[in-house]
Formats: sequence, structure tokens, C-alpha cells
Amino acid sequence: MVDNTEGITNNVYSNGCTEEKLDELRGLLGKADGDPLRIVGVGAGAWGSVFLAMLQDSYGHLREKVQIRIWRRAGRSVDRATAEHLFEVINSREDVLRRLLRRCAYLKYVEARLGDRTLHADEILKDGFCLNMIDTPLCPLKVVTNLQEAVWDADIVVNGLPSTDTREVFEEICRYWKERITVPVIISLAKGIETELEPEPRIITPTQMINRATGVPIENILYLGGPNIASEIYNMEYANARICGSEKWRKPLARFLRQPHFIVWDNGDLVTHEVMGGLKNVYAIGAGMIAALTNESATSKSVYFAHCTSEMIFITHLLAKEPERLAGPLLADTYVTLLKGRNAWYGQKLAKGELSLDMGDSIKGKGTIQGVSAVKAFYELLRSVPFKRPTSRRKQARCSSHPSSTERDETMNDPRERIEIAQSHVFYRPSLLGQ
Repeated sequence: MVDNTEGITNNVYSNGCTEEKLDELRGLLGKADGDPLRIVGVGAGAWGSVFLAMLQDSYGHLREKVQIRIWRRAGRSVDRATAEHLFEVINSREDVLRRLLRRCAYLKYVEARLGDRTLHADEILKDGFCLNMIDTPLCPLKVVTNLQEAVWDADIVVNGLPSTDTREVFEEICRYWKERITVPVIISLAKGIETELEPEPRIITPTQMINRATGVPIENILYLGGPNIASEIYNMEYANARICGSEKWRKPLARFLRQPHFIVWDNGDLVTHEVMGGLKNVYAIGAGMIAALTNESATSKSVYFAHCTSEMIFITHLLAKEPERLAGPLLADTYVTLLKGRNAWYGQKLAKGELSLDMGDSIKGKGTIQGVSAVKAFYELLRSVPFKRPTSRRKQARCSSHPSSTERDETMNDPRERIEIAQSHVFYRPSLLGQ
């Protein structure tokens, strides 16, 4: 029997009238008539671009009430091979072809295919093409390449940056917000973490990075995550997600973001969801390697899934005293990332020898592989934490399966035992999140 509790408790989130949902959010942010709600996406990777495109599709026609734009760095060129592929995509989609002809934009793609012109990522994004997701055309977007212009008066900022870029960009944004009177709301899509080892080991999540960099109160910073493959969501495949953070903002934002094919619930456990968002990419790389090395063995992949999910539960119990259970969208986010996505793809390519670690974590056509930095961060964190092992013999045997143990691959302990010891709070370390 499927547990439908979450759907029942959140049935207040009916799709409702688009304009009514927008008016509710405008009222909460104190927007006067004639002053549009300004929503800005920072970073234009696949998910960041799709997220803003969904908002543009839903609310963009209400121009007097909302302004939606996206920032990305200028200067990134599109190589000729990608331009040729882009031209094929355009000509395979009659709706896209007609749209470009109406906008008098088709000729530049012809010239790029012939090698007579160089296209740039910000240029094609205006026409609805994300460089990391060429095969899925989006709606045209308002693109700004000047960061100050993009964010200085933004009411809602959507962080679509990789976690490795989040701190640097938001430190720059802070300089443009020094004269602000109102406090913006920030929705982070970033799935990754950093580690600090001094003065003691701790995790830094993207929402914490934003809070540190800008001084925006943590109650105004939320995380949105779920089983989301960007191209599939934009193609209207059914999906769900959770927006996590303070109740003041997460409930109205869940209503605002919810669409018939994209169901958004809300949750107060920011820590578990954000940490899981980083962890799943670590395990997705491993899942890709397992798939490649075992010739897609279903048995091997399922055994791996059992061990990695129990380890995820263990790690979240290190960080939160009563973490959200690994179930529903939280489990589904891990599952879909292991099934498909750039991290699993990267793991497969590594195992086959088609990629190497010295190539870095930014891969042409894929963007940043978030799991690479997360592997390093969790490894540094877990090997630096001074675990005090229980003295009982049975507990010692069970502890050998925890993530910092070099013995874990040599034991035959049931993954259930790792979960039990995590839930006993023996290893709970609030200091790992600076608590």
C-alpha cells in the first residue's frame, strides 16, 4: 500500500489560478501595484535554466506583475560541432524553427553551422537553448550578463550555480545589496557541499554559503530538491519536489511553484534534504561505475543501492538529531540520480577509461559534475571526525561498517545494523554543521 500521507496533508496546494498564486506571493513580499515581482535566476546550467523557463512559461504573460530573467556569464563560445548539432535540433522541431524565423534569428544558426559565425552561450539562451542541454529547447528567456544589473533589485533569487561557484558569486552579489532596504528570498537548487577542517571539521552547505556571503537571514534562504531530470521535467513528464526551509516562505513558495506536472511539497528539514542532495551525487558516480564494471548487472546495482542508502542514513544522523526519513521524494531523488544523470554518466565513463580524474569536474556538454567535489568533501570530513567507538564487543563489530572504517568492504554486516547504530545517536555530531 502506498503511503499517501504527504499528498493528503498538502492538498491545500491546489493548482488554482496562476494569477491568484502570483498575487499571494506579491502580497507577502509587499509589492505595490505597478511594481513587478522581480525573479532572477543566477547560473544557467540545465536545471537552473529549466526552472526559470518553467516560471516564464507559467507567469511570463503577466508582465505588469512579474519580471523573470536569468544571469549567466558572457563569453562562453559554442564550438562548431555543438552548433551543427543545435542546427539539427532546430530543424527537427517545427515549432522551434517557426519561432526563430519569426524572431529573425534563424540565419545566425545557419552561419554557425557553416563555420561563418561563432555563437555564444548567453546568445543562444535568449532563444531558448541551454548549452548543457541542447536536445531540449526551452522558451526564450530574458538573459542578463551583468551580475549587478541582474540582482540589485531582485525580490526572489534562484541559485542555479554549482555549489563550487556559489560562495564566490554570492560574495560578489553582497556588494550590490549593501544599500538594500528589503531582504530578498533565495531559493537554492545547488546539490553539493564543501568541508572546512579548521577550527574543527564541518560541512558547509550551499544555503550556509549564501547566508555567510550575503548576511541574508537563513529563514529567507530555502532549498528545493527532488527526483528531477531537467530535460524530462521541461518535456512535461510528471515529477515532484520539496522546498525546504522556514514555514514563512516554504508554504507560499510551494503553492507558487506547483504545476500540474511538477508537484511541490514543503518540508522544514533543510539539513537532511540539502545534505542528501550532495550525497546522492557521490553515490551516483559509484552507481555508474558499478553499472559499467558489471555489464549493467541488476543484482550488483541493487546490492550497491542497499549499502549506499544505509550509509546515507548513517551520515544524516551524524548531522541532525532527528533527520527526515529516507523516503518519498528524498529517496526518489537518490534513486533517479543513480538511474540517470550526469554523475552516473561520469562514473560510467570513468570505469570505461573514457574519462580521467585529471580532466576535472567540468565536462563539455554536461557542465559541472557536482559529485566530484562532494566526494572529496565527504571523504575529508569523515576521515577527520574523531569517532569514539562503543566498548561493547557487539557494538564494535557493528561499528566497523560505518563510513570512516577501512574495514567496511571486508565485513558481512547487514546494512540494517549501520542504520540502527545511527539511530541510537551514538555518533550524532552537531558540530559537523556548526551547531
